[in-house]
Amino acid sequence: MLLAGPLTKDQVRHSSSGSDDAFDCSGPIPARTREYFQYLLSRGVTHFKVPLSWAQLLPAGLPGQPQQVVVTCYQTLLEELVDVGLQPLVILHGSTVPEVLRSRFGGWESQELLDMFQQYAEFAFQEFGALAHSWVTLSDLDVFRSADVPDLHNILQLHGEIYQFYHQIFPDPGRRLSLGLRATDVNILSQIEASTTITNGEVPLLIYKMTIHDCTDTPFQLLGNFVQGYNGKNYRSVWDKFSVQTTAERDAFLNESFPSDFQWATSSESFKVEGGWSEGGKGETIWDRYGHENQVFDNQTADLACDSYHKVDYDVYLLRGLQVDTYQFSISWARLFPSGHRSSQSERGALYYDQLINALIESGIQPVATLFHWDLPQDLQDEGGWTNASIVGAFKDYADFCFSRFGDRVKTWNTFSSPWVVSHAGYGTGEHPPGVKDYVVASYQVTHNIIKSHAEAWHIYNDKYRTRQRGNVGIALNSDWAEPLDPSRPADIAAADRYLHFMLGWFAHPIFVDGDYPAALKTQIEQKSQECALSEPAVIPVFTAEERQRIRGTADFFGLNHYTSRLISNTDGGCTPGPQGVGDLQVHVDPSWSSTASDWIYSAPWGLRRLLNYISTEFLTIKKVPIYITGNGMATEYSEDTLNDTSRVEYARSYINEALKAIILDEVDVQRFTVQSLMDGFEGTQGYSERFGLHYVNFEDADRPRTPKESAYFFSQVIKQNGFGSHTREVFKAAEMQLTSRSAALPASEVPSKSTAVWEKFSHQSKFQRKIYHYGTFPHGFSWGVSSSAYQIEGGWNADGKGPSVWDIFTNETSSIPGNANGNVACDSYHRLEEDLYMLRALRVKSYRFSVSWSRILPDGQRTSLNQKGVDFYNRLIDGLLAYNITPMVTLYHWDLPQALQNISGWENEDMIDIFNDFCDFCFATFGDRVKFWMTFNQPHTIAWSGYGLGQIPPNVRNPGTAPYRVAHNLIKAHAKAYHTYDEKYRTSQGGVVSIALNADWVEPKDVHVPREVVAADRAMQFQLGWFAHPIFKNGDYPDAMKWQVGNKSELQGQPESRLPSFTEEEKSYIRGTADMFCLSHYTTKIVGHVTARLTPPSYELDRDLSEAEEGDSPTTAISKQRAVAWGLRRVLNWVKEEYGDPEIYITENGVATESKTTWDDSARVFYYKTYIDEALKASELDGVKVKGYLATSLMDSFEWLNGYKVGFGLHHVDFTNPFRPRTPKYSAHFYYQVMKDNGFPTPDDEKPIYGHFPKGFIWSTATASYQIEGGWRADGKGLSIWDKFAHTPLRVFNDDNGDIACDSYNKVDEDVAMLKQLKVTHYRFSISWSRVLPDGTTKHVNEAGLNYYHRLVDALLAANIQPHITLYHWDLPQALQDIGGWENKDIIVKFRDYADLIFSHLGHKVKYWITINEPYNIANVGHGYGAAAPGISLRPGTLPYIVGHHLIKAHAEAWHLYNEKYRAKQKGVISITINSDWSEPRNPYKQEDIDAARRVVQFYIGWFAHPIFNGDYSDVMKTIIRERSLAHGLPKSRLPEFTPEEIKRIKGTHDYFGFNHYTTVLAFPVDYGTLQHYDADRGAGTIADRTWLDSGSSWLKVSPFGFRRILRFIKEEYGNPPIIITENGISERGPVDLNDIHRSYYYEKYLNQVLKAYLLDDVDIRGYTAWSLMDNLEWATGFSERFGLFYVNRSDPKLPRVAKNSVASYSAIIKCNGFPDPISGPHDCLKPDLGGEGTRPPSNTVSFLGINLSISDAETGLYTTFTLLIIAVSGIIWTCVCEL
Repeated sequence: MLLAGPLTKDQVRHSSSGSDDAFDCSGPIPARTREYFQYLLSRGVTHFKVPLSWAQLLPAGLPGQPQQVVVTCYQTLLEELVDVGLQPLVILHGSTVPEVLRSRFGGWESQELLDMFQQYAEFAFQEFGALAHSWVTLSDLDVFRSADVPDLHNILQLHGEIYQFYHQIFPDPGRRLSLGLRATDVNILSQIEASTTITNGEVPLLIYKMTIHDCTDTPFQLLGNFVQGYNGKNYRSVWDKFSVQTTAERDAFLNESFPSDFQWATSSESFKVEGGWSEGGKGETIWDRYGHENQVFDNQTADLACDSYHKVDYDVYLLRGLQVDTYQFSISWARLFPSGHRSSQSERGALYYDQLINALIESGIQPVATLFHWDLPQDLQDEGGWTNASIVGAFKDYADFCFSRFGDRVKTWNTFSSPWVVSHAGYGTGEHPPGVKDYVVASYQVTHNIIKSHAEAWHIYNDKYRTRQRGNVGIALNSDWAEPLDPSRPADIAAADRYLHFMLGWFAHPIFVDGDYPAALKTQIEQKSQECALSEPAVIPVFTAEERQRIRGTADFFGLNHYTSRLISNTDGGCTPGPQGVGDLQVHVDPSWSSTASDWIYSAPWGLRRLLNYISTEFLTIKKVPIYITGNGMATEYSEDTLNDTSRVEYARSYINEALKAIILDEVDVQRFTVQSLMDGFEGTQGYSERFGLHYVNFEDADRPRTPKESAYFFSQVIKQNGFGSHTREVFKAAEMQLTSRSAALPASEVPSKSTAVWEKFSHQSKFQRKIYHYGTFPHGFSWGVSSSAYQIEGGWNADGKGPSVWDIFTNETSSIPGNANGNVACDSYHRLEEDLYMLRALRVKSYRFSVSWSRILPDGQRTSLNQKGVDFYNRLIDGLLAYNITPMVTLYHWDLPQALQNISGWENEDMIDIFNDFCDFCFATFGDRVKFWMTFNQPHTIAWSGYGLGQIPPNVRNPGTAPYRVAHNLIKAHAKAYHTYDEKYRTSQGGVVSIALNADWVEPKDVHVPREVVAADRAMQFQLGWFAHPIFKNGDYPDAMKWQVGNKSELQGQPESRLPSFTEEEKSYIRGTADMFCLSHYTTKIVGHVTARLTPPSYELDRDLSEAEEGDSPTTAISKQRAVAWGLRRVLNWVKEEYGDPEIYITENGVATESKTTWDDSARVFYYKTYIDEALKASELDGVKVKGYLATSLMDSFEWLNGYKVGFGLHHVDFTNPFRPRTPKYSAHFYYQVMKDNGFPTPDDEKPIYGHFPKGFIWSTATASYQIEGGWRADGKGLSIWDKFAHTPLRVFNDDNGDIACDSYNKVDEDVAMLKQLKVTHYRFSISWSRVLPDGTTKHVNEAGLNYYHRLVDALLAANIQPHITLYHWDLPQALQDIGGWENKDIIVKFRDYADLIFSHLGHKVKYWITINEPYNIANVGHGYGAAAPGISLRPGTLPYIVGHHLIKAHAEAWHLYNEKYRAKQKGVISITINSDWSEPRNPYKQEDIDAARRVVQFYIGWFAHPIFNGDYSDVMKTIIRERSLAHGLPKSRLPEFTPEEIKRIKGTHDYFGFNHYTTVLAFPVDYGTLQHYDADRGAGTIADRTWLDSGSSWLKVSPFGFRRILRFIKEEYGNPPIIITENGISERGPVDLNDIHRSYYYEKYLNQVLKAYLLDDVDIRGYTAWSLMDNLEWATGFSERFGLFYVNRSDPKLPRVAKNSVASYSAIIKCNGFPDPISGPHDCLKPDLGGEGTRPPSNTVSFLGINLSISDAETGLYTTFTLLIIAVSGIIWTCVCEL
């Protein structure tokens, strides 16, 4: 409260003489009092004294007889004060008693007078109480002393009774009543407390009267000093409290915990991390402009930043790892409203924040959204930015949208973050954008508008959303702590207080105190204005009363951004603008404070505690709200050692502890601590040179990988412990595993086993059936996890008493491992347990498989050598897992035998059975209370064969004939004994399960039709998997196939007995059933065949009588002979089900190796998991296999045995060159997280069918091209075409095929039309052979015979009610024109126009649909760049394709104009061009670089020709790239020709529809071709296909229907939603003929459904669809090997008969239904077969053949074909064509 008043009689009389008594309403209120009150308000006054006159109000002394005119006068005065915005302070008594009462009762010693005063008080409350909330009963007790009142007791009791009465009739909070005291009245305070409800002494102090004598200062200086002294009491109290601390007391560490509900957060800011600066329609911001104008360090920009716009999953992963419960991020205003105004709203921007918010909530992290963090839309800045008052309304609209869109999920909002920086650096010093240097006016105006904007946003939320959304809105203000440079100087103390008012109070005082700026700030500026009349250093705006009222209290919490402290000294700032000049202060830092990479941040942690105390006392006494620390952090320099940020750890530790002190010791209500920031980002003017992140971001890598720093691990530990309190070890209990009962014994496997049914079931599948993707989810409770093993990750090979293992000895002695690598350090997991737990938390796995290092626990393998530190390590690991609900899956032995045991012959020694059991017994007893899932051995096959047979791995024994069998025998018995130990001693109390992890490749027989090969495959399975599984899961003994093979081989070798040991009956019984579930490790599939192997030397490998080969169709991996053959997993799972009694199966290892150079962008691993996990899903959902869990191999890159660190299997990359072994999540980690979250692969929206119909009149068509089908290459005067010449050139067309005859359609018009009628199409698209009509390409000679062929065809079509759709040019240029340059010669434009003129004139009266040119891309680039099509030119790939494309576009335009001007009016047709294009998606959807590459692919494909025709001129993308690359290569101009303005105008709009050919989608990624000058180098992108997409007969065509809808939507958005006719779409096959072309039916159904989605859901204007192709034909350079036809053409018959494939029925049904009827509505009429009726009855010359009505001729053909195929099948002949491209 800043108090003024009262009005005096002197003021009313406007006289310089007379009494200075208070105005008592004995006369009228002067007219100018309102202006006076407003002036006071502008100077910071909040309250005004109004002394009441008892004598004037009640001259008779009685409340019932008031002087009404006086009552009205006071009411008017009070109303005027309230209306202006001043609060009245009403004084009941300060002068005279009514004369009548004094005469009757005497003085104040009279009780009767006291009673009358109480009645007067009650009267005053009744009349004026509604207008005044602050009252003083008695203004000065000296009045009573002078009245000779001997005892003030009665007076004080009177005050107490009035106090009680007042609060009874006005119980609402915020009302105050007191009495006036002098400093000398301190001795009666206790009496006052006794008479009121105030008992704790904590009452506000109001100095409402002060008399100053002998004043020589100016009134302003006097007022300023007084106000500063008054307002500085809060700062002084805080300073006095802490200044007495010694350094030791100040820095003493508090080892306590935060409150249980304390919130831990980290933060980011939109422009610092998002990137995507122009993605999704985002508008330019002032920071975008600033960076592009090279105003930032090293000319860096925020264009890509951390690429968080595409990496929501990456960022949320980090947050899960940190285990924060809150994430504070800012919203980019320009991403939502590109222009800053609501009218420009971008839905794609909103979707990004939806995605982020939803991902946070799904991960249990509360989003905190900041509406504005410095990145103003540039369009708003162009209007004045924050200096323009209209921005308040714009911000209000923006906030309203955010609340409405995101408020259902976001419950905490910051309106602004660090607005002081905007005012100070953006508009004051100009150091930040927008770079305005105006600290006199602009800076203050900006603050004024920001505060009003904040208030409006708060009120919007409060009025519209709070009740429903129940959130909070506050503001995050930044502030240093300030201390006096010289604590002994009061002036420095006062200066430090001013510093805080100029920084923090500037914003906090209006919002949290009284709606106005601090009086200290206003007074200082007022003083400077007087002193600097000629050059005002500051002009501060004034809030109106209404604004103050609206601003005050507009925060539900106090957000604080704090980083550092300052030392302040008092000085004369003169007339210099800025806080130091205006504030008369200088800023310093203590040289002893630790510096940081930011020149403004020095570490002074104690300042945070002091600042929190200051905020609590200065700003939060009126409205109690909690404090959220919304930002605290420090910068480090970008250096090689960015990960080991110990300085940040110490900074965070100290500052967090100071916050804890404020909470625990000072009782400050701090509820959240936010570490800035989540990751390194774009740090404003410093670019990327300063790093604030808890995670390191590699800005030199386009993938922007994020790697936790030491500070991230530190912060996660603070969060885990909720501070710094000491914690005893928690007791964790894991959930017990439910043991499924299973039969005690299964019969021995036959030879071959009954499980050969698996090959019968699957090996006859077509590639289509095998590869088709299955969508679905795994059963509830499915166990998702990751795996590792001790030697591969732990390191610490000799740490803390660990004994050496066989791998320690081997790797430190051998030189056979790449790089002489070893596991001495490996991933250093022994010392970096928290880092491993971070990854597991982030992944949200349900289980983690790890192995125990035997020699770490028992250094020499025996229990007598127990190493407690090793035990402690595994206890910490297990407890850490359980703390995050991760199930430990423990492998007891993963190959790392203690060397001491190998010294006694290792697993060849039967004593190992008991020794291993003792080790297991110890582990069960020590860890079994928490571990419920045990595996005894990992891959015993590898131990036995690779370790003791091949000798490749330790212990490197090379004895292939006997040692593997002997070792396996001991391993099986050791496993069984450990199982029984658990079963008998621990199962009842611990409730766990035990098994063994067996590895198995799947094997396919070389020829499934040959029984011997199937037996060989069965034998291979028994020798690998059955070797161990058969004894354990079946009958306790080896498979008969093994016993038979080894026994016979041994006898043939002259051995006295089988080399395969035998079990006794007791042992069999003991071994049988010793597994509670089946644990399977699987990686690849092999092709096996039967061989008779040599007898010497004796060998497990030769005993099998097998040959092994790779499955050649599958992708290779980084490990030789370990191809990624996904479908093998489904089959091996089925094998286990069939062979071993349908057990529950856990896939305990599955993964793929990539080269070490593949760091984080591991798309190959993503494809691997995408396909392999889907095969497991098929086994589960389709085959009923009990798959219970899946573990990805592995958690992180590690020591990969004999491959060392050359390859990596990890979901996380580990940098083994860095001693800290930093772990960075790969692309695959985020993919696998999503799979786990979805519990499989639920059907995506793209794959969900839609039901509905195409518009009435929809065009249904199919298509061909002249050269592909006509034949008659020299018939009736036809001239040669470029394809005639190309096909007759050796090595140009596959199998030397050509189109000389093709499908002979030149002679089969009727047969072709019959097929069209059978299809029920409405249109038929075909092309005209230019050289058939004009043999030399010119109109000099018209070949009437050729022209007549097209007349016959058109007439036949029309007679069948089928509309012709003619393509003028489909690639077969007359050779005569090619001889004079072809499409390279610009003269061809005229020749093409003449040719078109001829065709229009002859056929146009019958044809209404025209295409000028088909697929100009293929003509230009494939024909003239790659040379893979006619005319086969590849010598000038950098220029010729662009020249040809240029001429094609102009030729098309001329033909269009010709038709438009000469024929349209009469013929009434439509004409356009057909453009082909794939759709392109980024290979890595999280990566901007890949996204950009995908866009380039589309722009260089469809955009090359569509952009000039539909938009005018080539796209800016093409023009810019080609020009820049050309000039960089030293060329004088761009290789892309330029259109003149006249040409652009003539070309633009030359379309009546968009003719579009589409087949497939590609995945794009950037490729740098260096200085090469050609189309692909210009495009700068490579493409691949997703491995899950179905194949076709064409290597380039993968089935990817979703891309069709997307490219159709692209055409709509890019080219103005033109009418689209799809003029080609289809699929090919290769190999044996199969009329049951299910892949084609599938293709058409899926692709057409996407077209329907585009039409119904996306409002794409689609007018027609054309299936490619009507019939199999010459598929250009691939000849007849690729077949696209709906009809099969039997080329073995000279008559070339056409036979319908099954897809004909599928396509015709869709045509008949005009779409996809909803099955819920019941059978649609269109699906009913035609039964009689006119037009449906079969003609009399037809017969029924195989259920199809065919002409007699076609039936004969069908019979002939069927008979031929039957002969082939019976004789076993395989008729196929194989093409290796």
